[in-house]
Amino acid sequence: MTGLWEGLDLPAELVRNLPAEADTLAHARAIQLRPVDVLRAADASGRPVIQPRCGVGGHQQMVDLLRDLERVDSAILSVTIDSYTRLGRFGSAERLLHDRPADLNGYPLVAHGWQRGRDLVSAVETPLEVRHGSPDARRLFAVSVASGILSFEGGGLGYNLPYSKNVPLSTSLDAWRRVDASCGLLSREGVIVDRELFGTLTAVLVPPSISLAVTMLEARAAAGEGVTCLSIAYPQGGQVHQDVAALRAIRPLARRYVSAEVEVYPVLHEFMGAFPRTTTAADALILHGGLVARLGGATKIVSKTSQEARRIPDVVANAHGVRTAALGASSLFDFVEVDEARVAEEQYWIEREVAELVEPVLDDGDLTGAIERAFRAGRLDVPFSASLHARSDVVPCRDRYGAIRYGTLGALPFSGAALRRNAASLAESPEPRDGRSQSPIERVSADINYFVNLDGTRPRPLPAVPSPPFARKSR
Repeated sequence: MTGLWEGLDLPAELVRNLPAEADTLAHARAIQLRPVDVLRAADASGRPVIQPRCGVGGHQQMVDLLRDLERVDSAILSVTIDSYTRLGRFGSAERLLHDRPADLNGYPLVAHGWQRGRDLVSAVETPLEVRHGSPDARRLFAVSVASGILSFEGGGLGYNLPYSKNVPLSTSLDAWRRVDASCGLLSREGVIVDRELFGTLTAVLVPPSISLAVTMLEARAAAGEGVTCLSIAYPQGGQVHQDVAALRAIRPLARRYVSAEVEVYPVLHEFMGAFPRTTTAADALILHGGLVARLGGATKIVSKTSQEARRIPDVVANAHGVRTAALGASSLFDFVEVDEARVAEEQYWIEREVAELVEPVLDDGDLTGAIERAFRAGRLDVPFSASLHARSDVVPCRDRYGAIRYGTLGALPFSGAALRRNAASLAESPEPRDGRSQSPIERVSADINYFVNLDGTRPRPLPAVPSPPFARKSR
């Protein structure tokens, strides 16, 4: 194989410090259990596997953390990367690693180097995935692959617009095109890299159709470069019918817009917004996520912890979060089902809205240019984006049942039917308990903090629901 490092257009100094491409390929081929193997087995079983988030600065501390989490039956383990590395500030990451590694908020893999990366891989039998947030992940990807880490998260939209202020979309999309082309080279040599796409975006009231439209465009671009395994992640919004419908929509959308030849695995990121403060309420939300993932046909769950609202979780809380999510997805709750008519209605409209966002972009022969033009015009948008390259004119809100709708649509090109359905969903929103009208900022803040007071410390009004969110199976 030739061109793996060349195609990434890396600095010559970095390439000199990487192993030969033949060595990288041989090492990857020798790995006994790959992420794609875990995903295939989970998909065949119909039961999602659990992956915790974790990352610390020191090498031995990272090894110890991975070993501790492997003991709680995590099926895939995360190597979460520090912020300096994510933003390409490799010198800062290296200096802090040398002086104060405990101050890093993740594992600086580029600074540690691929030899230590291989130590991480060999320290556990569970496969690893690199999670980060970089708009330009070429160096990190090279060190990850050289380490033998065969699952890599991110994309040119999902790892730019939520995190970076002024990285042009052309820059991030081209960097990720090179990453995906390298994955295509590896796939042709029998080494499959699972590419997970970060549909979570800003994690703040993300409407399902925006999440899935972004990941479908990234998936289309990745498949075009030869990627053969895609994990498409969706962020739990909190309304069961909508979440189940969004997860179920991933596979048919991928067949329509990507390729039937590409392996596609739906992934649920458990709720990433403002979390309940108490352990009991947080655990309830985590358990709920596990149940939703199983009902929606997810292959994998990326779990959360009961310490989410207070601190970076310790290993005990992380292990408890894995077990709680696994319990929600277990056979213990097989008697629970959803209102299938409501799910089907949600899925129909989610898929229709995605089509109305994606198809005008795909009709243009220049995918990268079409994506840029769509974001510039507001025909694609990400709410609450940090980036200058997304308008953030879209302001989502919750309807009376907690589903995420469009309060302000900006310039999204939805049809009249989709607009009428969205308006009808918002027509009967609940009034505040004190009867006082809310300002737009108060309304959005209340919707963002929807689960914060789930513990009952400050009771919030619960709307009457015509049918329960879960229904017991008839016997």
